[in-house]
Amino acid sequence: MKKSILTLVILFIGLNGFAQKKKDLIKEVAKLNMQATEMQAKIDAFEAAKKINLQDSLQNFSYAFGVSIGNNLKTIGFDSIAYNTFAVAIEDAIKGNEKIAISDAQRIIQTTVQQAQEKDAKEKSEAGLKFLAKNGKRPGVVTTESGLQYEVLVKGDGPMPKASDRVKVHYTGMLTDGTKFDSSIDRGEPTVFGVTQVIKGWQEALQLMPVGSKWMVFIPQEIAYGPNGRGAAIPPYSVLMFEMELLGIE
Repeated sequence: MKKSILTLVILFIGLNGFAQKKKDLIKEVAKLNMQATEMQAKIDAFEAAKKINLQDSLQNFSYAFGVSIGNNLKTIGFDSIAYNTFAVAIEDAIKGNEKIAISDAQRIIQTTVQQAQEKDAKEKSEAGLKFLAKNGKRPGVVTTESGLQYEVLVKGDGPMPKASDRVKVHYTGMLTDGTKFDSSIDRGEPTVFGVTQVIKGWQEALQLMPVGSKWMVFIPQEIAYGPNGRGAAIPPYSVLMFEMELLGIE
């Protein structure tokens, strides 16, 4: 008898536990459905926001303003941003509800940009050093005291320019990944300039080249454009490569 009562009690408890678990499961499913609905609503709102009507004057201005800021960010080395936070900050500032004072915001921006640029400079400098160290070991590559490297492709037998001379040169300039950024050959006309009117790496190379020579020249960033680079074509701290042909002294 006692065993029968005990069995009934255990069965009753088990059924109650199952019923409770079922209720909890139903609640959890309902909660998940609600979250899914909210998430879908956010996605729909986001997709709707992406539909831009540039014929609307306010949207046209807003998009233009975003393009300007985006290009500025890209120029200083940023390829991403917390877009939602950025949009909230703009709205807060316009409404006068900003969570960071303008002076603090400017300090944060300056510090973050500086840190990003320093990191980028370090990475590019290290990559340039590795490239030159490897390149300098190739047969036929000569490295001078300044770090300039050159490889003679065609050996000329004419005179070597002096610092006071003007020279006529055909050249193609490239980054170390092979990206071409300038070429007198593509323009179909040699370039004439004073020896001292160009970057230090060119000045040194030209005064070592006999007329009629064609060299492949590798210029460390210290004697190229250094931390400033040159426009969008030559990033800061870039090692430059030039195929140079010295055609004559003017």
